[in-house]
Amino acid sequence: MPVHHLHLLLPFALPSAADAATALHGLESAALDKLLARATLEERIVGEDFQRTLPHERWIARRFNAVTPADQRYADDAPLAPFMLLADGGTPGDALWACIEPVHVRIAHDHLVLIDPDTLGVHTEEARALLRTARPVIEELGVQLQAPTPLRWYVSGEALGALAGASPLRATGRNIEIWLPHEARTGERSRAWMKLQNEVQMAWFEHPLNLEREARGLPAINSIWLHGQGLLRPVRSPFTHVMSDAAATRGLAIAAGIRPSPPPESFAALSGSLTEGSTLIELNPFSAPFIEQDWARWNDSLKSLEAAWFAPALQALTDGALGRLNLTLCGDSGSVTLSVTRSDLRKFWRRRPIAALLIE
Repeated sequence: MPVHHLHLLLPFALPSAADAATALHGLESAALDKLLARATLEERIVGEDFQRTLPHERWIARRFNAVTPADQRYADDAPLAPFMLLADGGTPGDALWACIEPVHVRIAHDHLVLIDPDTLGVHTEEARALLRTARPVIEELGVQLQAPTPLRWYVSGEALGALAGASPLRATGRNIEIWLPHEARTGERSRAWMKLQNEVQMAWFEHPLNLEREARGLPAINSIWLHGQGLLRPVRSPFTHVMSDAAATRGLAIAAGIRPSPPPESFAALSGSLTEGSTLIELNPFSAPFIEQDWARWNDSLKSLEAAWFAPALQALTDGALGRLNLTLCGDSGSVTLSVTRSDLRKFWRRRPIAALLIE
């Protein structure tokens, strides 16, 4: 029988230590508890307070060899925009690309706050209307624009330079001042980006679409957010199969010569198609409740994964149908990766509750 290796990547599966008591209260996850208790800790990464990318982005970029020491020196090590562009159907070529997304920036008492883009409810036709207005403004500044999907656009141009931008979910809910794009090598605010952003903001100010959204009680789309700038470089995959809905992960797989697919709904739906080699599956039910600090919904998501994934994976390890299970659990700054095999399950003396993995 082939040795099947399954690796589950779980963004936002680790609450912070400060939120642990609320997030984990009443949690019933016997299978996950046993997997964590018996597993070998392979990697524990504690991120920096103001790191601009997310740990699952940095993890996937490292695993596919999409970063170099120079990337990690000058900016966050997740230059994923060109791979996202590839996954979205665009053509990165050899240019330096950044992803931009239409967003809402809310005025607080004495600062500006970024709202989670996924909560804005922007319809395809609304996005296209905004793009029709923004495209000439952007291109007049000598910046190339590709928009293969309604809500993810990509820009490239020498005028922009090398920019360090924060992932939208890293900056969401926070004062945006320290998260705004800056020159990667000097740390100075990018004048070229500020000009482009300001021009788009003015073009969208009192746009009929925004007036209509506000009349319906919805936030206006009043700015754009830049992140992930990088080059499409040769990458290699440590996985035989990749299943994910994330553009970055799918794009890395494509660049490595692997055809990605969406993640199945459960381990049962996957098990019949397990083949020799390793399979990466990215499951992401946690992002929205984590960002919104809705720990009851976060807890419900973990319970759903317990039934659909952890319990059947544990049974498959026990039966020998699964050779190895890896779990990479991420928070908003750090991550842990664990590995468990059938023989590990017999190490009853090992004890590791999920709370022991939390990152300060």
